[in-house]
Amino acid sequence: MELRDYQEKAINDIHNAWAHGFRRPCVVMPCGAGKSLTAAEIAKRTTDKGNRVLFLVHRQELCQQIFETFDSYGVDMLFCEVGMVQTVCRKTHRMLPPSLIITDENHHCIAASYRKIYDSFPKAWCAGFTATPVRLNGGGLGEVCDKLIIGPTVKELIGRHCLSPFDYYAPPVADLSGLKVRNGDYAPEDIEAALNKPKIYGDVISCYKSLAKGRQAVCYCATVNSSKHMAEEFNGNGISAAHIDGETPKAQRAKIIENFRQGKIMILCNVDLISEGFDVPDCSAVILLRPTKSLTLYIQQSMRCMRYKDGKRAVIIDHVGNVHRFGLPDREFEWSLEPKPTRKKEPTDEDFKMRQCPECFANFPTAPACPYCGYVFPAGNRVIEESKEARLERITETVRGYSRPDQCRNREELTAYGKMKGYKPGWVWYASKEMKIYR
Repeated sequence: MELRDYQEKAINDIHNAWAHGFRRPCVVMPCGAGKSLTAAEIAKRTTDKGNRVLFLVHRQELCQQIFETFDSYGVDMLFCEVGMVQTVCRKTHRMLPPSLIITDENHHCIAASYRKIYDSFPKAWCAGFTATPVRLNGGGLGEVCDKLIIGPTVKELIGRHCLSPFDYYAPPVADLSGLKVRNGDYAPEDIEAALNKPKIYGDVISCYKSLAKGRQAVCYCATVNSSKHMAEEFNGNGISAAHIDGETPKAQRAKIIENFRQGKIMILCNVDLISEGFDVPDCSAVILLRPTKSLTLYIQQSMRCMRYKDGKRAVIIDHVGNVHRFGLPDREFEWSLEPKPTRKKEPTDEDFKMRQCPECFANFPTAPACPYCGYVFPAGNRVIEESKEARLERITETVRGYSRPDQCRNREELTAYGKMKGYKPGWVWYASKEMKIYR
């Protein structure tokens, strides 16, 4: 196979980094850029010299997939071991030392299991590949990686016909204020409870019919139950669908994926399985029903339908407003190995809700009692109103990728930022006053 020029450049950049004393460079390449083939070329050059290669993956399902890719590319697999990191870290004392360690989905590399492997083979040269060199908790990869190599952007790959252009549909604002956060991301059971009410985020079936009818799609859900439920809903509406998850027997999963490849199944429902590195046939649409705080998960899932095909234009249907947290998939990020600076917690709607005292008519931020006359408000349960007619609209751009309100330059941008975050209109008034923005 002939490598593309940007893949060759990435390989040359890795060798240059090694030549200048860096031992663990991290290569950033978007989903669909051909990270596996780039890694295969580096592995082939190493095994051709009789040197050993260790290729690390984070899921057992990926081992056979990578082995077949490397073997067909010409890598001498007698000198190359493809192993799941959890397995490899338990047997490092029994392994022949590799000359090269390649890490797939390198944003996992600061985990203890990966670091144990690197420490076990201190003389090995390393290279990691990822589309998103960040951790969910904001931690940088600089604790392990010492050089960042930036590949092409998503927009560049679309312009070069390496990825397909896309249309993105999402609700103007998705209210996730009731969802609990656990281990840095939204709790799956809370998501399932919220999305068990079809009108909150829109009717998934009708949106698919109006925006992506006739297209094969991968549908990402939060829990196994919700994924099975969505498959049943599609089948009940005459649209062939199937569910797979990590517990689906291997033979059954292979049969379902083959049926999807042959077009016998239109919708493939799953829970995070068809994300990082997982090989499935091409599709031209994705349905996002799993809100997330993970940029990596968002990029992997939203871009699943963007593999290039002549004349293809992908459709991304985002019922949970992930785009308002991260921007469009072709947003250009400024990557760094350094961790994100800690910052003060951003205000919530409750911080800016106003009350008027029925006794003295004073206005003040929400409080159980009036600070002026002492009137005590009666306790009451908060009632969350459901949207009866959730609406999706085409998203063409997001708010300049702002992550903090102090990056906004005027009231218009503050208003757009508040809308992106789901803040109530009163927030703009308080924020503009605090930041001394008057226009």
